[in-house]
Amino acid sequence: MAVVEVVQLLVSPAHRYTGRPSEGPSPAHPDELVGSAEVRQGLGLVGDRYYARPAHRDAAVTLMAAENLPLDIRPGTDLRHTRRNVLLRGVDVDALLGRTVSLDCGTGPVLLAVRRAARPCAWMDAVIGPGAQRALRNRGGVRCTPLSDGVLTLGPAEFLVLPD
Repeated sequence: MAVVEVVQLLVSPAHRYTGRPSEGPSPAHPDELVGSAEVRQGLGLVGDRYYARPAHRDAAVTLMAAENLPLDIRPGTDLRHTRRNVLLRGVDVDALLGRTVSLDCGTGPVLLAVRRAARPCAWMDAVIGPGAQRALRNRGGVRCTPLSDGVLTLGPAEFLVLPD
């Protein structure tokens, strides 16, 4: 078990990156960066744009390592730019494909099956800066299926990779 930090949580009720990157993103929802997020097994984060969507149930929660944010391209880059849900400091989430992890923020463990890479798209160059898509290749985070209900909160958390 490792102690990590939940740096940011994003629960966004709307898609912001639709259409062409040259047209720019839709306006941000004012309350999409949250202090806590409610997780529902097989459904995702309550209030998020992918919650209970059949096409996204196996990838309803996205994790990203804070160490991989392309701050050299644009200082101040955060989850609003990458559109990931959970920003963690202290763990290489990109190395955990195919594994099941437990994240306990003090209210009980939330189990997540790490299904696939969250590949960066052309929007990254538009909203973060030229070269961001390439900088995030193989470091853009992971898409997960929530295997349990729970609550994620900002701050220190216990992170555990479960045995296969």
